[in-house]
Amino acid sequence: MLNQKRPFVLFVLVLAVSATSFWIWGPGKNTAKTKDPSVVPVISAAATRMDVPVHLTANGTVAALQSVEVRAQINATIKSVHVHEGRFVKRGDRLFSLDVRTEDANLGKSEAQVTKSRADLANAERNLRRQRELFNQKFISQTALDAVQNQADSLRAQLAADLAAVEGSRIARDFGEIVAPIAGRTGAVAVYPGSLVQSTGTALVSITQIDPINVSFTLPESELPSLQKAFAGGGVEVTAQIDSSTEDSRKGKLVFIDNSVDSASGTIRLKASFANADGRLWPGMFVTVALSPRTLVNALVVPLQAVQTGPEKKFIYVIGDDGKVVSKPARVLLMQDGRAVIDGINAGDKVVVEGAQNLRPGRMVVEAKPAPEKSAPQKSKP
Repeated sequence: MLNQKRPFVLFVLVLAVSATSFWIWGPGKNTAKTKDPSVVPVISAAATRMDVPVHLTANGTVAALQSVEVRAQINATIKSVHVHEGRFVKRGDRLFSLDVRTEDANLGKSEAQVTKSRADLANAERNLRRQRELFNQKFISQTALDAVQNQADSLRAQLAADLAAVEGSRIARDFGEIVAPIAGRTGAVAVYPGSLVQSTGTALVSITQIDPINVSFTLPESELPSLQKAFAGGGVEVTAQIDSSTEDSRKGKLVFIDNSVDSASGTIRLKASFANADGRLWPGMFVTVALSPRTLVNALVVPLQAVQTGPEKKFIYVIGDDGKVVSKPARVLLMQDGRAVIDGINAGDKVVVEGAQNLRPGRMVVEAKPAPEKSAPQKSKP
């Protein structure tokens, strides 16, 4: 009986092994195509010609167009303070009133001296006329006439000096009203009513012009010829990025190119002017400045990733008509905005953008499909 069951058991074992092999190595488990290791998948792009504006960026510092420290020009006490800290003032607005009673007294004294000098001069001129008549009649000598003439001339000069003294006293009197020399925003007020101020003392308040306002920055000296040419041709537009995390930017115009290059840093100092009615730009603030003084006309452009760096020079893999790559040296003229302006290949040449790390000159390549971009996960609704 045992011998009769042995063939049946062997048949079951063979059937089980066959089923397991079919499940492991059966259809659908080895459907991957065998790849040719000599062919490298790459992503390519064609070299094109276009006009490329050259964008220059730099770190800039906001600086006031002008800033004035207001000081007293006479020694006096503060009578009234008309200005408030941190407020905008117009040119000619009254800031401080000083106690000018001393200047009033000096002005009155000077005016009285002018009146006296005029009377003395009038009397001397009348006397001169009489003495001249007597001289013509030979009653007095030339010496006596010269003495009277000299007295009249001295009194005339004295009157001129007294008139100048009156004008000086009037100016000193006017210094008692301190007004804003420029329009701008005031700083901290350092005095109060009753404070003694002197012409050699500290500033009473500072005024800084906010609108318009300047931004100072530097660029490499190599850009100086293009900057000068664009500046002479009608100006250069400058953009100031206030906050890198937002799109808060302002457009202005280049207004100043320094008359010398800083030999220590190899840079040229520049200034741009911006309208600033809302006061968004503030003196001392740091901004990012961008400008485009020149354009590369009909430049040869490839994606930036296509430029490879070798031991001695930069090069580009160009795909030939036979599907093989050729290494060509490339002179890079500009690299910006994900593009490279080069010289060394022809427009329309297909260059390798991705996959160059696996290439050698003469290798066969095949165009690969770029990996699909991963979409952002959608938020689940509550």
